[in-house]
Amino acid sequence: MEATRPVVEIDHLSKRYGALTALEDANLDIREGEIFALLGPNGAGKTTMIGCVAGLVVPTRGTARVLGHDVQRDYRFTRRAVGLVPQEINYDPFFTVEEILRFQAGYFGVRLSDEKLEELLRAMDLTAKRRSGTRALSGGMKRRLLIAKALVHDPKVLFLDEPTAGVDVELRRDLWSYVRRLRERGTTIVLTTHYLEEAEELADRIGMIDRGRILLVEEKRKLLERFGQKSLHVALAEPVHALPPALAGRGARLLEGGCAIEVVQPAHEELGPVLREVLGAGLHVRDVETRRSALEDIYVRLLAEHGRQP
Repeated sequence: MEATRPVVEIDHLSKRYGALTALEDANLDIREGEIFALLGPNGAGKTTMIGCVAGLVVPTRGTARVLGHDVQRDYRFTRRAVGLVPQEINYDPFFTVEEILRFQAGYFGVRLSDEKLEELLRAMDLTAKRRSGTRALSGGMKRRLLIAKALVHDPKVLFLDEPTAGVDVELRRDLWSYVRRLRERGTTIVLTTHYLEEAEELADRIGMIDRGRILLVEEKRKLLERFGQKSLHVALAEPVHALPPALAGRGARLLEGGCAIEVVQPAHEELGPVLREVLGAGLHVRDVETRRSALEDIYVRLLAEHGRQP
């Protein structure tokens, strides 16, 4: 993805609550029209960072800008430019779905047109529930309503804080499709999620944060290439007692009592030469299996390097 001007700029942002440091000297630029995934364990600082940009949290130090406007000084502009889907359910349970969406638009000084209302209801599969009280909605429908609420004013930047937590797989896939459509329309999307396959499926770039500090920011493809690994698992028809020298030099391991050989190497290296060495050593191969690291493997590995469990 080509670099474009940042729509969100975070500059030396810190937030402390007494002795607790929730965010420490964070620096981050988010590009126009990208899907950016922010990953980290519980309590890492993801929601605090989003709150600072959305104007809900006052930072202890540093600045955040949206479309070039400081979120503290120019809050009237920046809050209209941002949509936020929080983790918690945050609407009045005594109104219908349609009423909540119309009220939400009014908070931004926007009159929600019938066309826009219908679009949001269709996109979130809430058309049949438009006149239902929100207390009658299932957990998944409540999550859809939160997303619709965040979109009533057509924000340029959409923050999705654990948007699919607790929803079924089918709804998650539907939301993925809608997020892609929003990006195609030019909306910049910042996503936090515990479903790492979600980040791998959607994100253009990945940021990892822990203990309030950003550990890395990388394009997803480059991240998978740089930190990823490929493994070759060869099941043998007959057990061997020692590795051929060429395979031992590659760091291969004997497994399953000598009935299998495994080689792990960087993702950019080819596995073909390894298999040729297996065959060249006269070993009888029963089966071959390859595996490439997923984002989850990299996430766990990076946190372990920093002394943390995900």
